[in-house]
Amino acid sequence: MTSSGDQPEHVRGDFGRLWGAYAVSAAGSAVGSGALPLVAVLALDVTDFQVTLLAALSALAGAALTLPLGGRVEHHRKRPVMVTADLLRFLVLLSVPVAAALSVLTFAQLCLVGIVQAAAAIVFGAASTAHLKGLVPSGDRLRAVSRLETTSWLSQSAGPPVGGLLVTAFGATVTLAVDAFSFLLSALGVRMIRRPEPEPPARTPSKGRGRDILAGWTYILGHRGLRPLFWNAMLFGGAIMMSSPLMTILMLHELRFTPWQYGLALGLPCLGGALGSRLTAPLTGRLGRHRVLLVFGVLRTPWLLLSAWTPAGALAPVVLITADTFLLAAAGVFNPSFATYRMAATADGVLTRAVTAWSVSSRTAQPLSMLFGGAVAAVAGVRAALVVAGVLCLASAVLLPWRAPLSAAGDPGEPQGREQAAPSGKTATA
Repeated sequence: MTSSGDQPEHVRGDFGRLWGAYAVSAAGSAVGSGALPLVAVLALDVTDFQVTLLAALSALAGAALTLPLGGRVEHHRKRPVMVTADLLRFLVLLSVPVAAALSVLTFAQLCLVGIVQAAAAIVFGAASTAHLKGLVPSGDRLRAVSRLETTSWLSQSAGPPVGGLLVTAFGATVTLAVDAFSFLLSALGVRMIRRPEPEPPARTPSKGRGRDILAGWTYILGHRGLRPLFWNAMLFGGAIMMSSPLMTILMLHELRFTPWQYGLALGLPCLGGALGSRLTAPLTGRLGRHRVLLVFGVLRTPWLLLSAWTPAGALAPVVLITADTFLLAAAGVFNPSFATYRMAATADGVLTRAVTAWSVSSRTAQPLSMLFGGAVAAVAGVRAALVVAGVLCLASAVLLPWRAPLSAAGDPGEPQGREQAAPSGKTATA
């Protein structure tokens, strides 16, 4: 494996520019974490069902909009796609504080902003995965992905408390303005990358538009290593996202958290994720990728149940922060190893479509889970719905790849970095 110090100067410099662009947008998004539901609750006084509807509709409609785009992005250079997605997010997010200042903000506008933001995020994620694979040598990808993951967790740790303070001082829409301008700066950072992109995969004779759209799923479900990871991601991610609007309701309505407490509960546990992501490379080198994914895939799962029994009063922030810290620490180890494996195991000619398929699947399963959680909460209460989410989260461990080999050529996934034969596969992003 090469070390980052052995990389050519232009590779290190261009990854540094990409890393800087990512850091800026991650910080802005962290400040604006949970901003749309917070604006809906504080500025528009919407119902609990509308909070869940906003999250679910944004994800479902955003996924539907991007479904036919994977093939188009596959055969185009990725950097212009990334810049366009960032600029689109800048414009739609900025429209919220502008509309609020003019006293014309509506729930329908928040839904539209959520939809466009979700669609742009899927497109950006699909393009950026292929872009990173072409930019960073295979032996350095785990470290690169771990650095991006650590940056994300650190941003999410500091951002929500800062966002809570900004909301307290200036109102609910200010964090969306911060998030919007972070995407503008990210677009500028990506535009500054100097290394020419490799030629995109050539188009192959099409067997029909339907088959082209389904190519990503065909690849995932036909791959022995990716298939169990895909189903695990759908159930685990669905359970976590099912809990997200429920936790907002629990904290703001039942536990009566102030905005700064809400931000602290969202942000502080992310330090666990940052620590976990810093440990991914040494743990993967010592234990091997397969063991890392199994051990930490299981360790992610029990903590959501603890959150469901959070007591009212002074202990509430302590219980929530403790449970989320342990969950995110395990996820912080799991995620970079998972993402690097998917990247290495995916053929270049289908990578963007596979990433798009994975993201569309996640952003369909997750809002459906949110709607299910909202329905359970309407019948049995928020805490009962959180218990259901916690049980589903635990059950996701059964779907981990207990017997499937997880090796890919050029990916340092085994102790002492032994090179492995590539599976017949692909990768994607959750």
